[in-house]
Amino acid sequence: MRQISTAILLSLTLLLFSSGAAQTPESRQEEQLLALVKELQTQQAQIADNQAKIDSKLAEVAEIIRVARIYSARGK
Repeated sequence: MRQISTAILLSLTLLLFSSGAAQTPESRQEEQLLALVKELQTQQAQIADNQAKIDSKLAEVAEIIRVARIYSARGK
């Protein structure tokens, strides 16, 4: 997910520079593009935070399963 967001951010940046070389974009369009880039960065940070939470929960579940297997093996 992070790679996709980075690729989108890079392509938007390149688009900004290429359109600036061909013809100067209007101030409004530039502001909209910058707002979109900031929104994308915010979403990327949220995705990274959510992924960290998912990884943490997954580690907890894996530990619970490991302990359950140990206890079930002792019970036989």
